[in-house]
Amino acid sequence: MTGPVVTRIALGVSYNGRAYEGWQSQRGGHTVQDKLEQALTRFGAVEPIKTVCAGRTDSGVHGLMQVAHFDTLLERDENAWVRGTNAFLPEDIAIHWARRVDSGFHARGSARSRRYAYVLFESPVRPSVDAGQVGWVFRPLALAPMVQAAGALLGEHDFTSFRAAQCQARSPVKHLLRAEITRRGAYWRFEFEASAFLHHMIRNIMGCLIAIGNGSRPPEWMTEVLQARSRKVAAPTFSPEGLYFLGPVYDPALGLPERTPAFDWLP
Repeated sequence: MTGPVVTRIALGVSYNGRAYEGWQSQRGGHTVQDKLEQALTRFGAVEPIKTVCAGRTDSGVHGLMQVAHFDTLLERDENAWVRGTNAFLPEDIAIHWARRVDSGFHARGSARSRRYAYVLFESPVRPSVDAGQVGWVFRPLALAPMVQAAGALLGEHDFTSFRAAQCQARSPVKHLLRAEITRRGAYWRFEFEASAFLHHMIRNIMGCLIAIGNGSRPPEWMTEVLQARSRKVAAPTFSPEGLYFLGPVYDPALGLPERTPAFDWLP
């Protein structure tokens, strides 16, 4: 006789992180992971469901395509996991897709790289309509110095200078694959892709890029900060409000979606 069949399900999830204490489950129960697992369990109505994500996000950080997986004995079709679970989720969290995956798939371990975007609002007046969804600077920024500085970070480096004290990564060495900066009206978009990111790494890079963009520091300062391997020499950690986890990149052979409709509203 064969035993119960365990199915592994991968999910693509978007969320507005403003109301939550980050992704990772905490005792207070007010994180994105807590809300997702509660909704999955209520929909399944049989067993508690625990998830593993592709990349944990901090308090106030948003997700356009967080990927999480879980194992279950329940038999549900993919669309049912989407529709049924969304019925129990708060309005600022939504599952966009569900896929059955091989038992060897791991939301974090199978990722080839991870992508983030930071949306920055440049204006003498603070944001209002998009408060909590964009970072804000009131001093004008220059594109060329920031592009030059970002280029110094490409490749494999020790990113200790951009690492939070509470970071739990085993190594500060990461490979930054892409750093692109574009502007649309008052909105700047900074997009990063790396093998993995350290805790607060992008927010610390953003603090340095903004100091360079507003003329407080020269572009060459970024190289000095990187080579110092000391958090003390870098700029203060910038706001989480404009940071978006765009999601992981997997082997195309897995057939998982690369984006959700939530991508389309960003500048």
